[in-house]
Amino acid sequence: MPVFQLPADPAELATLLPPDDALRSALHDEVHARPSALVTLPALIIYVAVLNQGVSREQEYAHLRQLPGQDGLTLDQLGGNFLRLALTGCTVKWERHTEFTRYSIVQPMPDDALLGLLGPARLGAPAVAPAWLRGTPGQTVAAVALAMVHGDLAHGEALKDKAQAWFGEQTVLASQLGDGHAWALTDFRIADDGFEKMLVIAPSDTTPTRAGRISQRLLELETYRLMALRGLPVAKQLGPMLTSAENALADITALLENKSASDQALLDTLVSLAARVERATAEHSYRFSATRAYSTLVAQRISELRENAVPGMQTLGQFMQRRLSPAIATVAASAERLASLSERISRTSALLRTRVDIATEAQNQLLLEKLTRGQEMQLRLQTTVEGLSIMAISYYAVSLLLYASKALHAAGLPVNAEMATGALIPLVLWAVWRTTRRIHDKFKP
Repeated sequence: MPVFQLPADPAELATLLPPDDALRSALHDEVHARPSALVTLPALIIYVAVLNQGVSREQEYAHLRQLPGQDGLTLDQLGGNFLRLALTGCTVKWERHTEFTRYSIVQPMPDDALLGLLGPARLGAPAVAPAWLRGTPGQTVAAVALAMVHGDLAHGEALKDKAQAWFGEQTVLASQLGDGHAWALTDFRIADDGFEKMLVIAPSDTTPTRAGRISQRLLELETYRLMALRGLPVAKQLGPMLTSAENALADITALLENKSASDQALLDTLVSLAARVERATAEHSYRFSATRAYSTLVAQRISELRENAVPGMQTLGQFMQRRLSPAIATVAASAERLASLSERISRTSALLRTRVDIATEAQNQLLLEKLTRGQEMQLRLQTTVEGLSIMAISYYAVSLLLYASKALHAAGLPVNAEMATGALIPLVLWAVWRTTRRIHDKFKP
């Protein structure tokens, strides 16, 4: 049996397969579209996520070109929704998503900004110009200053004291990640400078790849948490409308049951209510669906952290479960109420249509009965007219026979005109009646 061998010439390799599908390369490379950054500790990551509604890719491209040394940047480089730019002293990563765009600035930490010193104030300024960061197109939805430093995880109590001092008097959440290879701490509060503070403590042998994965999961966790919560104000705002619509539907159903309102009035009210509910569904269904998707991503990121508790401190996952879950449940309940209300309106509409159809059928039945009675009367009238017509035709026929008999008598024939005509009257009547019957039989179906 011959052994299959790949050709040595790359040009010949292209001829081994059928033509590629138009999406093959794009779909294949999707798993490599947003690789984690390589972060060498100690490092500071300035992270900003902005809503990009109304912000074009061209605007973001123009903003990125304002960075030092990026005059040669082309718009085509932003086609994959991901771009990493190496600048002097830092790396800037740009990622565009459906609803938001993320900017991550990874820069080395100052030598004196260590865990045991004064805390976030000693992190150092962002490596990019503050004016550039402030001029980012869009509206800020998440901003995090993530410090990643070395620390001895074997001395847990001392590490907790230093971390608490780093955050001040705020309540701190902490999780041991994976098999205890790192600690992640945060207070989930926005500081005076507009940034949330996060701290990762890892051993000195932590690889840049692992540090990059940890930073990506933590930053995505916070971004998806905030994006998931965007459905909560919508759900709260929609609550009174849903309550009003449910009460209105209950009133309509009661009127429909008691038959105390006209079908037209019920139909007008129901159509108005259905239009209001369908408008709310069209306006908010995407937000509710997005909340479900983002909450699923939050759960996935928490699972990927593989948390273990730090004694005496609440984990990030526990915080999310207790604080985020009620909000997500509220959004889910509002979405379910909206969908249920739409279905109930459809069922009520079906009931009303059934009632209208029954009433219409009854009216049609009465109309048919009237038409039947009219046809019967018309038939009787037609029969009467037909009888009179037979008599009239017979009269004219007998008159003609009388004239004929008189003519024969005047011609000298021994014919008594009156006697002959009288004798022919029954025959004439029978002939006219028989002719009428034959015409009837001819037009019968």
